[in-house]
Amino acid sequence: MRPRSTVFAAVTATITIGLAGCGQQAAQAPARDQGLSVTTVVPQADPAARWADSYCGAVTHLVRTLAALPVVDPSTPQQASRTSSDLLSSVVGGLDQSLAGLNALGAPPVPSADGGREDVIGQFADIREHAENARQRIDAVRGDAAATKEALGEAKATLDRIDALDYLKGLKDVPALEAAEQRAPSCRQLDQPPR
Repeated sequence: MRPRSTVFAAVTATITIGLAGCGQQAAQAPARDQGLSVTTVVPQADPAARWADSYCGAVTHLVRTLAALPVVDPSTPQQASRTSSDLLSSVVGGLDQSLAGLNALGAPPVPSADGGREDVIGQFADIREHAENARQRIDAVRGDAAATKEALGEAKATLDRIDALDYLKGLKDVPALEAAEQRAPSCRQLDQPPR
């Protein structure tokens, strides 16, 4: 399951336009869904659902960030660099928030079931490192059109990796947690299609 993958498609398309068309008109931002509020409470007597709800709540930080990413402006190499750097800074911030939430969550209340959460943490941390490296590279080559184009390619590759992630792997790999996901309001919110 990959929540909000249409956001990724729009963002990577914008970066692709930036790669192909530095010096052309700026791309318009697609409409984005930012309504990921959760209003239902999980019962105290259901520790697996509470854990799943907190897990999905942590992942929601990244999903919200991705739904509100700044637009890449490919009108000039300088604008493409600046706006791509802003976009990657946002991605890093969303990953930082999700990583903090996932790390603070601790192991699930199901024996030997923490492998999925740890795997997602590892993937998020790796992608965060690549996003930050790409952002630093974009900042370092600003003004050099060829180097900017190459650095934008790295940024697109990073977003493609995010799009390929299975955010809920930490739940789906364990039947008790997969069932708990269905009772967790934050997880149900992640499952809803974009509006």
